[in-house]
Amino acid sequence: MRRCTALLALAALTLAPSLAAQRPTLSPNARRYVSVDTGTVAITSVLLVDGTGRPARPNQTVVFSNGRITAVGPSATTKPPAGAMVMDGTGHTLIPGIVGLHDHLFYTASGGRSVTMSFTGPRLYLASGVTTIRTTGSHAPYADVNLRRSIDAGRSAGPRIHVTAPYLTGAGGGGSMAVATTPEEARRFVAYWAEEGAEWIKFYTTISRESMRAAIQEAKRKGIRTTGHLCSVTFQEAAELGIDDLAHGAYTASDFLVNKKADECPADAFAAQDTLVRASGPVADQIIRTLIARKISVTSTLPVLEALYPGRPVTDERSLSLMDPAVKTAYLADRAFIDTSSTWPLRVEGLKQQMGWELAFYRAGGLLGNGVDPTGNGGALPGYGDQRGYELLREAGFTTEEAVQVSTLNGARILRHENDFGSVEKGKLADLVLLQGDLTTDAAIIRNVVTVFKDGVGYDPGKLLADVKGRVGVN
Repeated sequence: MRRCTALLALAALTLAPSLAAQRPTLSPNARRYVSVDTGTVAITSVLLVDGTGRPARPNQTVVFSNGRITAVGPSATTKPPAGAMVMDGTGHTLIPGIVGLHDHLFYTASGGRSVTMSFTGPRLYLASGVTTIRTTGSHAPYADVNLRRSIDAGRSAGPRIHVTAPYLTGAGGGGSMAVATTPEEARRFVAYWAEEGAEWIKFYTTISRESMRAAIQEAKRKGIRTTGHLCSVTFQEAAELGIDDLAHGAYTASDFLVNKKADECPADAFAAQDTLVRASGPVADQIIRTLIARKISVTSTLPVLEALYPGRPVTDERSLSLMDPAVKTAYLADRAFIDTSSTWPLRVEGLKQQMGWELAFYRAGGLLGNGVDPTGNGGALPGYGDQRGYELLREAGFTTEEAVQVSTLNGARILRHENDFGSVEKGKLADLVLLQGDLTTDAAIIRNVVTVFKDGVGYDPGKLLADVKGRVGVN
């Protein structure tokens, strides 16, 4: 029975990455959110930011049929095919579907709230223009597995899901995380989750170098990849061990800590790194050189960090209206304390340094992705937080085209699906987001989602959000 269950889970998990060409038939439950579903669609006269980093192009036409993009070009010369549904994109911007690289399907918030988000999560992500996510650590991995299977089968509406195994940490860890105190325990954990079909392993703060080395070696043997929210192991050490990806920008780079002991995560590491992280300098520059040389990607999660800083705009009404009332009350109390406390250790200057390091990494040629991480005190919501991540990249100095690339094609590259999605190019999946307004003039336009296309099917964000209102923090 155990073996049968494992094989069924493996089958379910290995189907999604293949990106089967034929779209599933949507159930009535999923179809009630659909606003556009015809054989061929042409969006005309639209401002296109295609995800490749190339300059935005006005007056473009994008045609897609049966889930794939069939034509992209100037509206003057790219005519809609006979019988196509034509959508006038005048006054709108079209971008690729967002690829969220730190998009958990659980949520934590002030007041001790911690829930799996199998209902609110996928609806929030999709409504916000996020068409693909990597869970990047799980508290309920089989809930994630089953949700992915439901979405892939067309029974539920939601983004494409790339599942990460439960967190793997070291001595002192616990809760819903796996604890490895020996290399053998680490290898056994990776082998089990590789058999179950997980695509990524995520290390957490107290993992040792010895256990990480064993886990990375096993992951490479099994053909899966590794990421981490590190502390006990520095970025330089993780790079030497062969890690594939690193989470949270430079905030988890304990390389900046003074007199750090090997395999130790100091209790005050986060606050200390806030003071010590620099956008440039000997430590920052060396990390960037090492990661680029070893082709190790980095995921930005500025929204979850921003919610911990005083004086930041993280009490917008659209997010508050989606929270369970008790979660909203606890979150606002937490924010009031952060904004007024004379002892709060984090400084806005620290956030600026982190932004600067991410820009420096990207401009030096590093592969930077983006994600929300809907944890912490609850201020960064699924989907809305991905949009906010784009806005924060723009605040950090990224151009419109660069910030879109980080949020779309770079995520696809990190997932090794850049040939399938991540940019608006002929032959790729029709994962598209239609925005009201000119994104090149105002970063906040990223919030003005009109229609989200996933596999060429258009979803109505208003209908998705209506079912979520007041339920974030519940389910």
